[in-house]
Amino acid sequence: MRGGGEVFLGITQAHFSFVRMVRVSVLNDALKSMYNAEKIGKRQVMIRPSSKVIIKFLIVMQKHGYIGEFEYVDDHRSGKIVVELNGRLNKCGVISPRFDVGVKEIEPWTARLLPSRQFGYIVLTTSAGIMDHEEARRKNVGGKVLGFFY
Repeated sequence: MRGGGEVFLGITQAHFSFVRMVRVSVLNDALKSMYNAEKIGKRQVMIRPSSKVIIKFLIVMQKHGYIGEFEYVDDHRSGKIVVELNGRLNKCGVISPRFDVGVKEIEPWTARLLPSRQFGYIVLTTSAGIMDHEEARRKNVGGKVLGFFY
């Protein structure tokens, strides 16, 4: 064998160099890494890359006590966020595509996504900013469903 590369099914290691992970949703990757870290009992998780939507989503989660403090670390690239986990997060996820939801349609979405009416939140992006479904109902605004957590 020439070249010194490892052979797997007749393909050298050089053939795999172009294969990269495709990032479908930055928010989805962030929530999945938080959920997985929470599930195995980690106390903190690093989210990379960061975005404004992720930060706003984390603020909503923090406001309701599902996560602890989080810190944005500027690495002069895409940035990182270090999130302190407190063990309260059972499930979180992204709803894709981002469906339009009017104020009157929030209730069926909560029934579909959350385990009970008193437990968990749906996060919406509205004209008044990113907020949970209860705040959107209070402000009488609809928007697009970003995701949920409970």
